[in-house]
Amino acid sequence: MLKKDFWFDLPQELIAQEPCIPRDAARLMYLDRNSDKIEHHIFRDLTDLLEAGDLLVVNNSKVLPARLIGEKEHTGAVCELLLLRQEKNDVWECLAKPGKRLKPGMRILFGDGTLTATILETKEDGNKRVEFAYDTQTLYEKLDEFGRMPLPPYITKQLEDQSQYQTVYAKELGSAAAPTAGLHFTPELMEALKQKGIGIAEVTLHVGLGTFRPVKEDDIADHLMHSEWYSISEETARRINETKAAGHRVIAVGTTSCRTLESVAAKYGEIRACSGDTSIFLYPGCEFHCLDGLITNFHLPESTLIMLVSAFYGYERTMAAYKTAVEERYRFFSFGDAMLIL
Repeated sequence: MLKKDFWFDLPQELIAQEPCIPRDAARLMYLDRNSDKIEHHIFRDLTDLLEAGDLLVVNNSKVLPARLIGEKEHTGAVCELLLLRQEKNDVWECLAKPGKRLKPGMRILFGDGTLTATILETKEDGNKRVEFAYDTQTLYEKLDEFGRMPLPPYITKQLEDQSQYQTVYAKELGSAAAPTAGLHFTPELMEALKQKGIGIAEVTLHVGLGTFRPVKEDDIADHLMHSEWYSISEETARRINETKAAGHRVIAVGTTSCRTLESVAAKYGEIRACSGDTSIFLYPGCEFHCLDGLITNFHLPESTLIMLVSAFYGYERTMAAYKTAVEERYRFFSFGDAMLIL
């Protein structure tokens, strides 16, 4: 298939700039794979749309406040680092602005100067190897103090509350972007689901900025997918396997949970406790070995994410659903509304 097959016209005003309050008041489009029925709901209606025995699998990765804005030592010029990957100890790979002006040996000061970064090297792709120094026990304490959430480029409004870009069940630090389908859950909704007999299990996949990388090749099969680290615990593997054995449904909350489960199922022929890196790319024609349902937001045109949804729901039905979403004025992207596909 071609990249252009996944294009649709999206009015700018439908790109959500802030989350819905309360979170579970966002809209929810329900798509029935058996009947092709489309229904319009509110996210908290999940308790009515799901059945006792269903298992929701959520991604518990926590977003690092990894965007740091500081000043170049001596000149005071404003510059920015975005932490991408920890190489060892306090050495990180970072995106840097202005990249060309930040040379090896230069130091950047953040906040009151108790956090500094020294540029060690410029990598072939233009990213920087950077070593941090600080006066706290860990770098994460300084990120909490000075860092900002690395919001996607299409969100132009700064958050008043950093927790708005974290799921309520986030616990494992490591993501450069939020697993956004999970942003709709509240503690009250999760409790209501449990009371109905709907299970919630956790996996971890640390979301990288590659999730925003555009598909450049015309033939989507030529796209090189980014790699991300995942982990599934013994407890989660057991619960998924017991759910499947009992004839109940396993439903991924978000494309990251989906990619985790399908990566493991494709690799081992079953869900088992494991961890590793995945670069799985799901697009129409790919088989699913674990999932029975998917909760996800509305994604960018021509993105790997809309291709994943098309793989699960079917290309023509997905594009028709997106057309309906635009017509019905659903809110798109990270802080937008959601769809439930069963």
